[in-house]
Amino acid sequence: MGERLKIQRPKLSRALQEQVFQHDEELYYNRCIIKDCYIDGEGIESIRCDEVVFKNVTFDALSFHKADLLDCVFDHCDLSNADFSEGSIHRVEFRDSKLIGSNFSDASLENVLFTSCLAKLSTFGFSKLKQAAFHSCSLNSADFYECKFQRVAFTACDLNEVNFANTPLKGVDLSTCNFEGLQVTWDSLPGCIVTEEQALGFARVIGLEIKE
Repeated sequence: MGERLKIQRPKLSRALQEQVFQHDEELYYNRCIIKDCYIDGEGIESIRCDEVVFKNVTFDALSFHKADLLDCVFDHCDLSNADFSEGSIHRVEFRDSKLIGSNFSDASLENVLFTSCLAKLSTFGFSKLKQAAFHSCSLNSADFYECKFQRVAFTACDLNEVNFANTPLKGVDLSTCNFEGLQVTWDSLPGCIVTEEQALGFARVIGLEIKE
């Protein structure tokens, strides 16, 4: 996460009540824990969560489109192909979860932490990320097209073929991450922090011939 980046963690009540997920068109959950279950999202149109922990939950077709998530934790959950687009996601943690193909496009993410998540092919296009960190995540072929980054960190992540086109990377440290290639816009690269080896890789991509 980087020593300088401080993520506000979810503010959770000490006594969260276990609750069973109900199927209604519009859902609101507050100060509870939902765990060890399978959730079929058919027929559910919107969801709001405040101080909620989802633990070991598999979500199937549950739409978080335009969801309002505040002070939430997703722990060992399967959120593959989940739609978080246009959502408001503040003080939220994703821990050891599957986010393959998940859609965060046009969302607002502030004080959000992804730890040890499998998030390849995920989409963040046109989203705003402020005080957000990805730690030990697989983000292969993820899409961060035309995002707005404000204090965003990637630590020990797999970033191969990630799309950062039209996303300014000033101050973003990629030096601990692994990638063979990235999609970038060259005028967005100044200020990006990389290793010498990574810098040589960028140079080769733009056609420079490097003498050994």
